[in-house]
Amino acid sequence: MSVWDDLVGQEAAVEQLRSAARAGAALLAGDRRAAAGMTHAWLFTGPPGAGRSAAARAFAAALQCREDPPGCGHCASCHQVLQGTHADVEVVRPAGLSYGVKETRELVLRAASSPSGGRWQIVLFEDAERATEAAANALLKAIEEPPPRTVWLLCAPSPDDLVVTIRSRCRLVTLRTPPAQAVADALVQRDGIEPDVALEAARAAQGDLERARRLAADPEARRRRGEVLSLPTRLTGVAPAVQAAAALVAAADADAKATAEELNEAEVAQLRRALGESEKGRMPRGTAGALKELEERQKSRATRIKRDSLDRALLDLASYYRDVLMLQLGAPVEPVNGDKAAELRAAAAESAPETTLRRLEAIMECRRRLDANVNPLLAVEAMTLSLRTG
Repeated sequence: MSVWDDLVGQEAAVEQLRSAARAGAALLAGDRRAAAGMTHAWLFTGPPGAGRSAAARAFAAALQCREDPPGCGHCASCHQVLQGTHADVEVVRPAGLSYGVKETRELVLRAASSPSGGRWQIVLFEDAERATEAAANALLKAIEEPPPRTVWLLCAPSPDDLVVTIRSRCRLVTLRTPPAQAVADALVQRDGIEPDVALEAARAAQGDLERARRLAADPEARRRRGEVLSLPTRLTGVAPAVQAAAALVAAADADAKATAEELNEAEVAQLRRALGESEKGRMPRGTAGALKELEERQKSRATRIKRDSLDRALLDLASYYRDVLMLQLGAPVEPVNGDKAAELRAAAAESAPETTLRRLEAIMECRRRLDANVNPLLAVEAMTLSLRTG
């Protein structure tokens, strides 16, 4: 098993990164002629579920790998990078809705240090589009004049999500939505999922391997998605539309709360151990500040998780109307929600393609409003009312 195995359906990107990892190894060995494929800044782009972070992490592992070819997946360096414990690979996940200039400057200082393992100092910056304008300017200076052993791996949905001065200094890695069959095959081979269940989950996840794995293995995840897809049939009046909006937001809150609590418990336990918690649960003096700081970060992250959970629900809802539109236009494509074939055919017969397009636009407008920090309930209520009228 190599570090590239989770990049399902990304053959072109994998070949690009493999070549760059070989060039990086050549550069470290002093062969500058063979190192043309390596550079100090990379930008990983692709739609949700394409695996931007997974591709960046695999590349980081290959750069730190000492085997030939790099990226073996079984050496200590590969294992540490993939587990998130490598001393020379820092993974940055913006905890809140934005990433500020103070945090960026601190990150730049850490990135300038020499690698302890003698290979590369790597910063993997997930959701780099969340950096504020001031933070982006601070990041630009670091990318313009990087130390010789520092590599920046930035992840964003598209190149346009970053300022032009940053993206022009990065080598682009473009990922695509993996075919549903490729994702299903991976679930069958690696997780032992039944082929029909795997294919249905892969289609529902729209190429996102991790989400497909959750849908295939977790009945509660399937139930929550089913609730979202039942929304169009419940929009029979103004009151039901408002109630449906409240239910959708509440479901996203519950999903986010469960996710945040799981993360929070592990982080608090780890920090308490690191600070010297006694067997009786007592903490040393002077540690309250560190625990308070962690609590604040977790509150900020909870807001982000809630928004991400709601956005995921909106994308599921958009897939419903996408299937309706494909039926109305007679497009020869597979439906995302094949288990709702009869319902989708009925919905397609009851409206025109223009109405479906307006409904899709209402969902996209709701996503834009949420991105602009509009109150989630108000944004979703406006959407459900628009979906009702078409």
